Amino acid sequence: MNQDYIKPDGWSIIEEGFDQERVKSSESLFSIGNGAMGQRANFEENYSGETFQGSYIAGIYYPDKTKVGWWKNGYPEYFAKVLNAPNWIGIDFSVNGESFDLAKCTAVADFKRELNMKAGWYRRSFTATLANQSQIAVEVTRFLSLELDEVGVIQYNITALSGALSLKINSYVDAAVHNEDANWEERFWETLSSTKATDAVYVTARTFKTHFEATTFGATNVSNNGTAIDAKEISQESADKLGVVFETTVAQNTTLGITKFGGYTVSMNHENTLAAAQKAVEQARALGYDKLLQMQAEAWSKIWEMSDITIEGDVKAQQGIRFNIFQLNQTYLGKDSRLNIGPKGFTGEKYGGSTYWDTEAYCIPFYMATKDQEVARNLLTYRYNQLDRAIENAAKLGFNNGAALYPMVTMNGEECHNEWEITFEEIHRNGAIAFAIYNYYRYTGDYSYIPEKGLEVLIGIARFWKQRANFSTDKNKYVILGVTGPNEYENNVNNNWYTNYIAKWCMEYAAEQTERVAEEYPSDYSRIVAKVKLGSQEISEWREVGTNMYFPYSETYGVYLQQDGFLDKELVKVDKLDRSQRPINQKWSWDRILRSPYIKQADVLQGFYFFEDHFTTEELEKHFDFYEPFTVHESSLSPCVHSIQAAVLGKMEMAYTFYLRTSRLDLDDYNKEVEEGCHITSMAGTWMSIVEGFGGMRVKDNQLHFTPRIPKEWEGYSFKINFRHQILKVTVKHGETQFMVDGDKPLHVIVNGKAVEVIPNSLIAV
Repeated sequence: MNQDYIKPDGWSIIEEGFDQERVKSSESLFSIGNGAMGQRANFEENYSGETFQGSYIAGIYYPDKTKVGWWKNGYPEYFAKVLNAPNWIGIDFSVNGESFDLAKCTAVADFKRELNMKAGWYRRSFTATLANQSQIAVEVTRFLSLELDEVGVIQYNITALSGALSLKINSYVDAAVHNEDANWEERFWETLSSTKATDAVYVTARTFKTHFEATTFGATNVSNNGTAIDAKEISQESADKLGVVFETTVAQNTTLGITKFGGYTVSMNHENTLAAAQKAVEQARALGYDKLLQMQAEAWSKIWEMSDITIEGDVKAQQGIRFNIFQLNQTYLGKDSRLNIGPKGFTGEKYGGSTYWDTEAYCIPFYMATKDQEVARNLLTYRYNQLDRAIENAAKLGFNNGAALYPMVTMNGEECHNEWEITFEEIHRNGAIAFAIYNYYRYTGDYSYIPEKGLEVLIGIARFWKQRANFSTDKNKYVILGVTGPNEYENNVNNNWYTNYIAKWCMEYAAEQTERVAEEYPSDYSRIVAKVKLGSQEISEWREVGTNMYFPYSETYGVYLQQDGFLDKELVKVDKLDRSQRPINQKWSWDRILRSPYIKQADVLQGFYFFEDHFTTEELEKHFDFYEPFTVHESSLSPCVHSIQAAVLGKMEMAYTFYLRTSRLDLDDYNKEVEEGCHITSMAGTWMSIVEGFGGMRVKDNQLHFTPRIPKEWEGYSFKINFRHQILKVTVKHGETQFMVDGDKPLHVIVNGKAVEVIPNSLIAV
């Protein structure tokens, strides 16, 4: 770990004490969201210290022109930016004429932040002494409503401590924002209009190029010791920034209360965003702060009822898993199939794009098990709706006949990643799209998605792999050259084992599903064949390439090699590296990294995770023992896979260590980068570490299987899963596992290889 200031607590993230060095990290960790929008935990008032300002609206992006030293044919023309949206939280104030700024106060005491995950709110409190010796106490509560998902709420209370104080408040919205990661320092928003009301302001802005329109609003009520005061004036520093000003004198030990309703209405959802914003303000004011806060707690209670994981006897482990589950639900709730799960969610801008292969590989299992299956189906539909773009992406690289290459990074289906070794070479992402279709059917039993939509995706992917492989006369096998596997510390390699293996599987699975749909859904089959012009010869070619795929293998070590030439490296294990050299991605040149044996994240082991049933436990152990010592885990996606596999192998100390690393990756800032935002998509891997790792949950032959294990550090743990419309609660203790199912019919599960019937509403102990 690289930081240890978050206080252990089962339901809250807590920071005590004001340290300017921690501000940007805490802005990430205390971020809030509601699926439609989100924001970093920036201070509402002016702050002159180092800060990373960020508010974000789901689905809104900007195509920032790619910045590279040279251009290649097929290179993406832009890198999609998750846009920093206009700021609505602003509440600047002065005390006895001095502008309040925490960075300039002579003393700050009793500073505390709390992110209450159970009820879904963020609170900050402190006492401060200004340079003019005025003393105040401040308490601020903020949340983004789950029920009114265009509305956020701030309750900002200022108490006078050093006699009567003159306060001047400016509650504003500001569209003059910029992105931290802008390539060319461009401005991404243009202000169209600003509208003033007595105590509310509205700024309508539009993105350049993409022309998304958003009205940002802020409606403010102010009361002095419980008595409402009226706005004094409207402040307008520029066309972009519009505020409401209040002035009053607050007696000693009395409180000025500021309630602000703000947020966004966007053209994705409304023809008239200003009228929609005015309606949102009316709704919020009609309900009021207290009612909205109550509704927030009730909405989160429903989410936790299904998705919570309890851990007894280890508060840091408990805090970690709840933080991960909380952030996942803040980022995506499954309400809108146009949206997806970005790697930073609403906590930062790094990586750009809203969709990576992380969604299919890591997030879909979480959403399938903790929500209705329609949420996962929406995520699959998202990819189906972008199939035409995937075919266009492949065509740009020279592939034809409907071959589809899904993007590594995208907002609208078009590739928008700006690193050639990722854009051109990390093509294994195609396999994760196909695997998610298989995984969805395996878990839900809902086959209808495949004839309706999924088969077209599988065909496009199989066509890509068929064309991307070429026959090697030297090896008398099909090979795939010039790729980057999941281990991004290897670029432009030949025959990455994981890539070759998932390509083989995709072609064979597409062939199998084509034949099944032809037999069981003839009308869908006729429609699809006519649309994509598929013939039996082409299907035979997929099988031929898959059957004759080449896989690098070492007879000496008895393992599949990550890629050709892996054994040519100097095989120095990670434990021999000086700690001062870690993380290597921040200490070493890229040339040195590429020549090293070090693995950023599970690569061969990723294949063993996806296709566990294709290999024996002995084969898994041999590969785990070979590759884990070379893995530096400098990807957020790495520790969870290793935790699951260590648990399968009975290496519980290692499994527990990896679990803590994945669950507290951001809280403890393992990779020294949390100030850039949290690792949202990998948080689903934390859930998998418990449910699939320690719980040993698998779906085989349409039944749930469990092989429960428990770390010695825990007294017990429990989780729920929604399996085919039945809610199963699993509680694991030392020496016993308990099952309970909701509903009116029994559920048959396999526990440690033995069949168990779980009777509805009865506790079954095994």
